[in-house]
Amino acid sequence: MKINWAALGSTFGVSLLITLGVVAAFSFGISSLSRRETALAGGTAAGRGGAAVSTAVAVVCFGACAAAVGYGLYLIAGA
Repeated sequence: MKINWAALGSTFGVSLLITLGVVAAFSFGISSLSRRETALAGGTAAGRGGAAVSTAVAVVCFGACAAAVGYGLYLIAGA
């Protein structure tokens, strides 16, 4: 049996980068939701505007995480 070390290393590297990207996006989404709560607690008009932006950022981050998971499942299913 011969192991293709270059392909194994490439697969490991890509997997590591995708994993770090998904974790970073999820963490940023959670952070945005926390900023939303802080902005809403302020009660000012500027706070409500900041809450809308924070909510939009969180939705984009969680959407990116869901897309990455969905694409991974698509690849595993072998479509």
